[in-house]
Amino acid sequence: MTNDKGILIKNIYYMLTYAFQVLRQSNYDDIAAEDFDNIHDMFAAILGKGVAQQLKHGLYRKYVNRIDDLTTLRGKLDVPGTARNKLQHKQRLSCDFDELSENNLLNQILKTTMMLLIKQKSVKLENKSVIKKDLLFFDSVDYIDPVMIKWDRIRYQRNNQNYRMLLNICRLIIDGLLLSTEKGIIKMATFLDDQRMSHLYEKFILEYYRYHHPELRANPDQVQWNLDDDNDMWLPNMITDITLKSRDGRVLILDAKYYGQQMQSNFDVQTYRNANLYQIYTYVKNWDKEQTGNVSGMLLYAKTDEEFQPSNRFSMGGNKIAVGSLDLNLPFKEIAGQLEKIVADYFTEAV
Repeated sequence: MTNDKGILIKNIYYMLTYAFQVLRQSNYDDIAAEDFDNIHDMFAAILGKGVAQQLKHGLYRKYVNRIDDLTTLRGKLDVPGTARNKLQHKQRLSCDFDELSENNLLNQILKTTMMLLIKQKSVKLENKSVIKKDLLFFDSVDYIDPVMIKWDRIRYQRNNQNYRMLLNICRLIIDGLLLSTEKGIIKMATFLDDQRMSHLYEKFILEYYRYHHPELRANPDQVQWNLDDDNDMWLPNMITDITLKSRDGRVLILDAKYYGQQMQSNFDVQTYRNANLYQIYTYVKNWDKEQTGNVSGMLLYAKTDEEFQPSNRFSMGGNKIAVGSLDLNLPFKEIAGQLEKIVADYFTEAV
C-alpha cells in the first residue's frame, strides 16, 4: 500500500532507519523484513519492539513532587495540610517531598501513544498483542490527553537517551496522524501530514549521505552573505538543508522539497516555483564568492503523481542549478541508486 504521495509504506520505514539510526540494530531486523499495509501498523511494530527493548533496561524514572499524608515526616512539612488533618482528627502529617517515579512525561507519552495504536482497526492483532504486553508495565503511569502534550518540555539526559527515537516516533504518530477530537473520540489520519513527511524526507537524505558518503561531509550549513562590508544586521540567516563538500573544493547544495504540487501556474503557463529557485540560486551565488564555478545547487523534490516531473539543469552565471525529483515509490535499492547518481554526477573522481 502507498500513501497519498505515492510512497511505499516500507520506504517510510527505511527513511526512518536513516533518521533514527537505532532502528538499524539487529533486534529490528524482523520489522525490516515485513510488508506493511498501512502506516499505523508499521508504527505499532516499531513502538512495540522499541518499548519491549527499553523494558529490559527498565523504565526511565525521575523525581516528581508529591504531597501525601504520612505517619512520619518525609521531606518538608505541609503546614496547611497538617492543620487540616488535625481538624479532622487525623494523626497524620501532610508531607511535601520528591520521589523517584516512572509516572513522568516521557513514559506518559509512550503509554498514551500505545493506547492510541491498539484502538486502531488497521493494526494487526500480533502487533497489538506486543503492545498490550508492554502496557502491563505501565500501570503506575498516567494516560494524558495527546492534544495537550508539551513536546518542548522534554529534556534528554545521559540516562534517558534511549527514549529519543521512541518519542520521535510517538511525535510522528501524534502530531502527524492525529486529526481532531469529536465528542471525546480521537480520530487518526491514514497518512502522515506534509509537514512531518517534509521533515522526514529532508532528514533521510541528509543521513543517507552521512552514512554512505562520510567523505562528502554532509551537513546543514550556514551560507554567509557576500557583502562588500560587514553590515549584515538585518539580513536573514541562510541555512541549507544538505551541503555536500568534496576534498577538492566542489560543493553541492541540496534543497529537499516535499510538496503536493511542484509547479506553479500563471496564465496557464507552468513554471517551477519561483521562490524555490530564487532560494537555491541565492545560496549558490553567496557561497561561491570567488566565482569558481565549483558550487552547484539542486532542488530535489519528492516525486508526486503529477504528470510532469521536474528534471532540468541550468547554467546560471557559471554555476550549475538543477531541478530533479526522487521517486519514493520504487524498491529502496532503486531509491538509493537515484541518490548515488547525484553523487556520481557532481563528484566523480572528486571525493
